[in-house]
Amino acid sequence: MSEALVSVAGLKMHFPVYAGIFRRQVGTVKAVDDVSFDVRTGETLGLVGESGCGKSTTARAILRLYTPTAGSIRIEGSEISRLEGGALRALRPKMQMIFQDPQASLDPRMTVGSIIAEPLDEHSTLSRTDRRARVLELMEAVGLSRRFASRYPHEFSGGQRQRIGIARAIALNPKFIVCDEPIAALDVSIQAQVVNLLEDLQEAFGLTYLFISHDLSMVRHLATRVAVMYLGRLAEIGPSEALYRRPLHPYTEALISAVPSTDPDVEARRQRIILKGDVPSPQNPPPGCVFQTRCPKAFDRCRVEVPALLDKGEGRQVACHLHDDRQALAAA
Repeated sequence: MSEALVSVAGLKMHFPVYAGIFRRQVGTVKAVDDVSFDVRTGETLGLVGESGCGKSTTARAILRLYTPTAGSIRIEGSEISRLEGGALRALRPKMQMIFQDPQASLDPRMTVGSIIAEPLDEHSTLSRTDRRARVLELMEAVGLSRRFASRYPHEFSGGQRQRIGIARAIALNPKFIVCDEPIAALDVSIQAQVVNLLEDLQEAFGLTYLFISHDLSMVRHLATRVAVMYLGRLAEIGPSEALYRRPLHPYTEALISAVPSTDPDVEARRQRIILKGDVPSPQNPPPGCVFQTRCPKAFDRCRVEVPALLDKGEGRQVACHLHDDRQALAAA
C-alpha cells in the first residue's frame, strides 16, 4: 500500500449567509462538514454523490482555491490549509485541476499555444524556444496536432477543448490532479476517449487523481478507491470493487441500485431502492445523521447522534450506526 500524497482531516467549508439592509449574517451553509480521507500516491480516488453534496467544494478547498473554515490539508506531509501568498504560490505546480466545462475554463481570446504555455510563463524559467517546444510536446501527449497551436478554443470540439485543459493541467508535471467531472459536459462517444487519455497519462507520468463524477459506472472503471458524500459529509469510503459488490451504507446501496447493468440477467434481477423526500438544506441540516430523513433503515439513534466514520477493515470505512459494534451488542 502506497503512502498518502494528500491527507485531509476534519475539513470544514462553511459559507456565511447574509440578509437585510445591513447585510447581517443570518445563517451558515455547511457545504463541507468534517471530512477526512487520504489520497495515496499513484491512485485514483473517486468522489461521488448527488449534486450539491459538497464534492467540488471539497476539491477546491484541497487545492486552496478556498480557505478552509477548519481542518487540516497536507500535501506530501506539508500543511497547506493556512498558507498564503508566495508560500502557497510555490506549491501550485504540484497540484492542478481539470474543470468540468472546457469551454468556460479556456480564455476565448487566447490561442491554444498561449493557454497551455500560461502555467509555464508563471512558474518556470524556460526560454521562449524551450517553452514553445514544451507546448508542442504537451499537445502531442494529449492527442492534438501541433498545427493547432495558433488556433482559438472556439475552433475545437468539446472533446478537443477538454484535451487542451488536460495539457494545461500537466504542463508543470504536477503530482496531484483534481478531475472535477471532466467528462460530464462531453458527448458519450467522446467520454471514453478522455478517460482513456487520463489513464494513459497517469501511467506515463505517475499522476495521482481525485476524480469527481456522477457517473458511477465510469468511477468503477477508473477509480482505485471510492468515497461517497452526502450533504457535506462522508458516508462511506473503500476499495472500488468491494464497495460496488457490497455497499455498507444505505445511501451507497441506493446509489448503486440505480446503475444499470450490461448483463441482461443481472439487470432483470436489479432492484431499485427509491429514496423518499428531498435532500435537506445544507444551511439547516437535520440533527444526528444527515441521511436519516431519507434512510429506509433509520432508527432512534440516527436522529440524535452523528455517526463517526468507522473502520471496518480491508480499507473500508463507513459512517453508519448500523455498523457500530456497540449497536450490535445493545441489540443482542
